[in-house]
Amino acid sequence: MTVTLADVAARARVSPATVSRVLNGNYPVAASTRERVLRAVDELDYVLNGPASSLAAATSDLVGILVNDIADPFFGIMAGATQTEIGGPGDGSGRAGGEKLAVVCNTGGSPERELTYLTLLQRQRAAAVILTGGALESPAHQAAMSAKLAKLADAGTRIVFCGRPPLPDSDAVMAALAFDNRGGGRRLTEHLLSLGHRRIGYVAGPLERTTTRHRLEGHRDAMREAGLAGDEDRLTVHGPYDRRSGYEATLELLRREPEVTAIVAANDTVALGAGAAVRHLGRRIPEDISVAGFDDLPFSVDAAPALTTVRLPLFEAGARAGRLAMGKETPPPGGVATIAAELMVRGSTAPPRA
Repeated sequence: MTVTLADVAARARVSPATVSRVLNGNYPVAASTRERVLRAVDELDYVLNGPASSLAAATSDLVGILVNDIADPFFGIMAGATQTEIGGPGDGSGRAGGEKLAVVCNTGGSPERELTYLTLLQRQRAAAVILTGGALESPAHQAAMSAKLAKLADAGTRIVFCGRPPLPDSDAVMAALAFDNRGGGRRLTEHLLSLGHRRIGYVAGPLERTTTRHRLEGHRDAMREAGLAGDEDRLTVHGPYDRRSGYEATLELLRREPEVTAIVAANDTVALGAGAAVRHLGRRIPEDISVAGFDDLPFSVDAAPALTTVRLPLFEAGARAGRLAMGKETPPPGGVATIAAELMVRGSTAPPRA
């Protein structure tokens, strides 16, 4: 049964005109009243009718791209590549055709904002939604995501994950392009082990993120196979995916274990902070301590020394997600594709000093 504006008004105990004012944002409304209306909208899952309200199942020319942090090149590269595929033929003619309007939604890593943006995109009858980067491993959030994505899919929205593993027990996602974070993490640590490193510190990302877990699992698999398991927690520090975290976590790691000869960072930005901490302590890279990152962001090759890292094809993945969202490419078998990671060995890693 379709929920109407009158239903929302009754639930919020206000007039239909007040509901309209809140949703359109064109008239001042008391904060408490606005909150009551928005709560009723969420509880009833009301979808605001647009100009095409007579076509209940129709979608708009809007495509939403959800990112954790648009200032992070990891997300910026994928979002930019996606937009090149959904923006039309790109022939410079200016003619209207199959192009869509891309809207980048910056969640800041907040699960609440992620759900809010999905609700807003549902109300706008988005033609497609592309969610990028790792997911939060919270059963409650996963259940909420499954329910929200199912409603989007039922309304005709095409849903694509880019750099994100498939959602458990959900068939709403048309395609999930998942990076091989576990394999990449494993190969990176195997490289350090092959150089002779045995005391390897790990600066991990935030807890409860799929990317964090998979990369750390790959690292620990390699350590375990080398017979070096048992001290993982002492040699691991978690933090945000930013430079400051890399700096502070590296200082903490070297305080805990001064004999560390190599540090693996959760991503290249964290690795920059790790390198700064090593230099702050008067040590050299890689002569005293090797440093490695993950992602192969554009600046990694220009670091001094150039950063050993794991390359993820971010632009290629983003472009493919855009094609899938636009129906230009057939979804992979089973809806899931694993994208390979490539080890890039550069000057920031070397054998430990005897």
